Amino acid sequence: MSSQGLLIRRANIILPNGELIVGDVLTRDRQIVEVSSSEIHETATRSIDADGLTLLPGVIDPQVHFREPGLEHKEDLFTASCACAKGGVTSFLEMPNTRPLTISQAALNDKLERAANKCLVNYGFFIGATSDNLSELLHVSPTPGIKIFMGSMHGPLLVDPQEILEAIFANGKKLIAVHAEDQTRLKQRREEFANIHDVAIHSQIQDNQAALIATKRALELSKKYRRRLHILHMSTAEEANLLRQDKPSWVTAEVTPQHLLLNTTAYEKIGTFAQMNPPLRTSHDNEVLWQALLDGVIDFIATDHAPHTLEEKAQTYPKSPSGMPGVETSLPLMLTAAVEGRCTVAQVVNWMSTAVAAAYCIPNKGAISPGYDADLVLVDLNSYKKVRREELVSKCGWSPFEGWNLTGWPVTTIVGGEIVYHKGELNTSSRGKALTFDC
Repeated sequence: MSSQGLLIRRANIILPNGELIVGDVLTRDRQIVEVSSSEIHETATRSIDADGLTLLPGVIDPQVHFREPGLEHKEDLFTASCACAKGGVTSFLEMPNTRPLTISQAALNDKLERAANKCLVNYGFFIGATSDNLSELLHVSPTPGIKIFMGSMHGPLLVDPQEILEAIFANGKKLIAVHAEDQTRLKQRREEFANIHDVAIHSQIQDNQAALIATKRALELSKKYRRRLHILHMSTAEEANLLRQDKPSWVTAEVTPQHLLLNTTAYEKIGTFAQMNPPLRTSHDNEVLWQALLDGVIDFIATDHAPHTLEEKAQTYPKSPSGMPGVETSLPLMLTAAVEGRCTVAQVVNWMSTAVAAAYCIPNKGAISPGYDADLVLVDLNSYKKVRREELVSKCGWSPFEGWNLTGWPVTTIVGGEIVYHKGELNTSSRGKALTFDC
């Protein structure tokens, strides 16, 4: 199909400048070859009548936990990539806290081989920092960057000592992405609230100050060494205000849909399904994060897709694990916000595709333009459908947004010119490609 071309007709196309046109798009050999406001007359092996649908660049989700290897009972690369395809996510960047940990070239190679055999969409994998793998961090490739867990982690991936952080920031040029929560404060507050089993206490234990302390620390190191820094899943008003006042040009930040759309009131409604790290915050934090995103203080969106089984989530806090799935719902959640007037569809495209490709130097991704890769998603902005547990394809089988009535659900997802999802059907024989990073 891809070698002979795919022709998309009469779509509402979001162009790179944010303009909306009605027109045709022709793809061939994994790339977009023509975008036109008039009818394209070239023949193609397959065509799609997209009348009434909106064509967007495929979503690039830059922070996911897909659990393979070692935790496949929660999710695996095949099921997760199916969920991506259904959600309009055509590329993902996955985190290193699998078993074994992704902290060496050998572990990275293993993940790349697994993904080549299993993933319907494109893929890349972070390398995890430990206290003693600096030489690996300097040379491992291909990777979008180095992941540092400054807190909210245990074992080798917890990197808290200042001298270790200094060494990582001082050496090499790879992007450093931080989970910014202060481990010392978390430890103190866990001891303080140790006998409380109401999951709502999670947001007080891992409070706003824990996040702010760590973000300040990472920002100081980034400025000291002029090292490229990305702040993962920013969750607090304090962090957003800090970056508004002090954000070097080489620093970026992301926010999750759940930190925009859910807050601490969710604990009463959905219990441990609302538990994640960093935790949900207040409605005030929601509003400040939204404004920071709209103003460009926060650069883009990631899901932090981190599935756990229903049985695991049913445990009493603090035995219940933190994390929630997100790749199937992130695009309709944000497009629903656009339709409701919180933002524009063009801004959603930038936050979920264009800006991600730019930050991670992923070539030829994030725009509908000739020469760009044919990673595309057709969405329906004219109808609404509820999030239903039984319709999810993620292995964990639940969503914190269950029951939400959303628009902008993907109708067709295209990866490298190949249709991987269309009207409820997955093309499970299709395979994505390893992403490259040109920084």
